[in-house]
Amino acid sequence: MFVGGLPLESTEETVTEMFTEYGKVRSIKLASDVFTGKCKGFGFIEMEGHEARAAIAGLNGKIMGDKSLKVQFEEPRKGGKRGGRR
Repeated sequence: MFVGGLPLESTEETVTEMFTEYGKVRSIKLASDVFTGKCKGFGFIEMEGHEARAAIAGLNGKIMGDKSLKVQFEEPRKGGKRGGRR
């Protein structure tokens, strides 16, 4: 699942804690700034299908800090290719 709108202070531990309310978190990867190591506000979480659906229903649109969470089914891109200048 993709989760966006996370506060910049988020850690893998705090996000895992939030999602374990809905089931077992199999893996989590938050995008972090190369220089500061702080969360960029989004990441990817793996859970079982029915637990993931419960997490989406319970957390999508929830207000954290001053932002609204966006939680939806989405796979991380493979290969690490990113857009940019050529």
